[in-house]
Amino acid sequence: MVAEPTPHWPGRMIGSVHVRSTPEGPAGQAVFVHGLAGSATNWTDLMDELKDTVRGHALDLPGAGYSPAPADGDYTVAAHARAVIGLLEETGPAHLFGNSLGGAVAVRVAASRPDLVRTLTLISPALPDLFPRYGPVRVAAAAIPVLGEWVASKLQLLPAEQRITASMAMVWADMNAVHPLRLRDAIDELRRRDDLPHAGPAMIGSARGIVAEYFRRGQDNLWRQAAEVRAPTLILHGRHDRLVRPAMARKAWHTFRNVRIVLLPTAGHVAMMEMPQVVAAEARRLIGETRLGNAPLPG
Repeated sequence: MVAEPTPHWPGRMIGSVHVRSTPEGPAGQAVFVHGLAGSATNWTDLMDELKDTVRGHALDLPGAGYSPAPADGDYTVAAHARAVIGLLEETGPAHLFGNSLGGAVAVRVAASRPDLVRTLTLISPALPDLFPRYGPVRVAAAAIPVLGEWVASKLQLLPAEQRITASMAMVWADMNAVHPLRLRDAIDELRRRDDLPHAGPAMIGSARGIVAEYFRRGQDNLWRQAAEVRAPTLILHGRHDRLVRPAMARKAWHTFRNVRIVLLPTAGHVAMMEMPQVVAAEARRLIGETRLGNAPLPG
């Protein structure tokens, strides 16, 4: 019999965003940033694995999960980074985690505020790629003005079960590995968000934000930002990732100053959900090395 998964951590508003946190305990703090169409609950199982190492805080990015829409309607990567920085200023310096879009956000945070980031762990980060896979091409199509809104309106006519199943089949290496309770939670959450007037604009705005990063030039280009990151960095890629090419690990290896790359042979795009024990072991190693002084703290 399959054990029931960990219940999602309780949440509260911190500043402008909704945050789910593990109980008080270890002195260290960690902040977790989800990807496009995700939420803080994407990190529940990894936070459980790490709760004896760090106290975790997973935020819903503006307009996602239980966070309200930003007053200015700004869903760019830079705006999301400001929201994460706001949380880090509340928690103090922390170990920063990001997945997909959240990985791009985390890179910008680590580059611009090294004083707040002790280590950086990226899981399938959505960094600019000249040869994107089918999934990012779909995101780009959804980000086109007018077309994006039309696609979103048509998708909302489909049953929530159908939309969630298609989404999980895209991001998990093995859809059959999704626990039934996690599937039900995701369906219930999508139904709740279907009734929120800002849900569609938040999704489209965030999609447009990450697409814009693929074409950004100059010092604010995400790869140039990555080269500025001073925090010890861990990057994990799943070999069965249908959204981010694992081959991007090579470019990351040559770009980040202090980085370790891990390729997971049976994972997809959301390794922290697919194999939280493995991701936790790798993250714990990085955190432990930093505490022991084997990797320099930023500052």
